[in-house]
Amino acid sequence: MERTRRLIPLAVAIALACASAPTAPSDLEAKLASPGRAEEDRARDAGRKPAAVVAFLGIEPGMTVVDLIAAGGYYTEVLSIAVGPDGKVYAQNTKFVLEFRDGANARAIGARLADGRLPNVERLDREIADLGLPPDSIDAAVTALNFHDIYNGAGPEAAAGFLKAVRAILKPGGVLGIVDHSGGVGDDEKLHRIDEKLAVAAAHQAGFEVEATSDVLRNPDDDRTKNVFEPEVRGHTDRFVLRLRKPSASDSRE
Repeated sequence: MERTRRLIPLAVAIALACASAPTAPSDLEAKLASPGRAEEDRARDAGRKPAAVVAFLGIEPGMTVVDLIAAGGYYTEVLSIAVGPDGKVYAQNTKFVLEFRDGANARAIGARLADGRLPNVERLDREIADLGLPPDSIDAAVTALNFHDIYNGAGPEAAAGFLKAVRAILKPGGVLGIVDHSGGVGDDEKLHRIDEKLAVAAAHQAGFEVEATSDVLRNPDDDRTKNVFEPEVRGHTDRFVLRLRKPSASDSRE
């Protein structure tokens, strides 16, 4: 009996470790490798590890998800595949993003969704402050390689405002994933990076719980002093992945 009592805590610890460890579902990886996706997108997967990121964020079939500042829609398509035919994805872009680079993003997202190619995806061409989605209606949201532009371009208050707008549409317990280029060494505004600590502080200011951070996209060979568009690091920057959670009603009562 004594031996059994000693083994119970060990078994619980192992179970918790396995439950919390992010794994990339093999079925999603197989679907992402399908020739039905653009060759250019599949080439990006090695650096972006989308299946591992989706698994870490807990996005599953049947969920309703928003790809925030979707640009050309790389992650929109990943999420479309991840949530499956019973799920839904909103591909959100602002007017500025759609018009950027002479409308390159508008053309790209339009081509990606043309002829009902991703039937579970709906374009959401709206500003962050006016998403037009009901409060407490979204299971998860993702913004990839965008948060630094908001923070560096408009300041910490605007960044927190962005997060508050997203928090409003998430269901209690819903998740926001932030993927971004790690900074904190040089002039992050010029380098298109952000110090992870600043993103965490903005998340707390917006009322999110910072539930976990993943090292899946870490690259120790990137010293974070180069512009993310320089050939030596482009597509292989050191990146952090944050999993933020909107507190549930029970959390707020505690």
